[in-house]
Amino acid sequence: MSKVTQSADNGSKANSNDIYNIVLLVVDIVMLIVKFWLAIAEAIVGLFRAPPLDDVNGKVVLITGTGHGMGKEMALQYAKLGATILCWDVNEQTNNQTVKEIKNNGGKAFGYVCNVTKREELIELAQKVRKEHGFIHVVVNNAGIMPCHPLLEHTENEIRLMYEINVLSHFWIIQAFLPDMIERNEGSIVALSSCAGLFGLINLVPYCGTKFAVRGYMAALVEELRQKNPQNNVKLTTIYPYMIDTGLCKNPRYRFPNLFKLIPADVAAGSIIEAQRQGLEEAAIPRHFVAAEKIGRLIPRKAMRLVNDFFDTGVDTDKS
Repeated sequence: MSKVTQSADNGSKANSNDIYNIVLLVVDIVMLIVKFWLAIAEAIVGLFRAPPLDDVNGKVVLITGTGHGMGKEMALQYAKLGATILCWDVNEQTNNQTVKEIKNNGGKAFGYVCNVTKREELIELAQKVRKEHGFIHVVVNNAGIMPCHPLLEHTENEIRLMYEINVLSHFWIIQAFLPDMIERNEGSIVALSSCAGLFGLINLVPYCGTKFAVRGYMAALVEELRQKNPQNNVKLTTIYPYMIDTGLCKNPRYRFPNLFKLIPADVAAGSIIEAQRQGLEEAAIPRHFVAAEKIGRLIPRKAMRLVNDFFDTGVDTDKS
């Protein structure tokens, strides 16, 4: 075969491959458009029809920071739904009180002392509770601290501890329990971010950093699980509570109390549990705050700051 003939054959094959690739690209684009608008339609329908609630009766729910506040309220409410509650807290006395209340109400609960900043202790405790209770169906990363004062008044230890509790402990807990969930292709992980993970607020600079970090790692982990297994059924839920009446937010400030008042801990806990049971990826308390943040990003920053200054809502320093 002459070189001219070989060259012509190669050119013909190249043209065929080009045409084939163009056809594939066109098909992919058409499929993308169809799936895109189907997803939009599904989301619109979802606005008017709430997702069904998963049944947690008989399941094992692990919650950190159950000695007080929202952690305690979630433990009490999950127990009323029939779940077995594993209460983790650094304060043994208050944690035992939560366990006692659950048992007095006819529920099942077990208390464990856990300093979530100690990775090795946490991993060892995770192995222990798996042996004692089997598969952990729901894990709620709730423990957190919130010092409220200007950045330059924060000590090094204060900032480090905030990141160790609010962020790093989440990684250790997820590494401890996620492998079992992936193996069984079921389970839920709930992470408490904050509205301070949606908006930057004065007197909460390091705290906002930790809560934006929770938002970021959860969003990335959702994608990691989805791309590794398109049929993934492990649910991840990130929660953005507004100011909750637990004592954590010591000096809230709001110009319009009827619009921006402290949310009772039991109400917030119920909303978190509902979001987990619905399998939502994100949920704010109140719910509309996620949408408000997305809309706010479309508005010029200077204009949005005028709105923020008008509402004058935030947290004053906890230092006199």
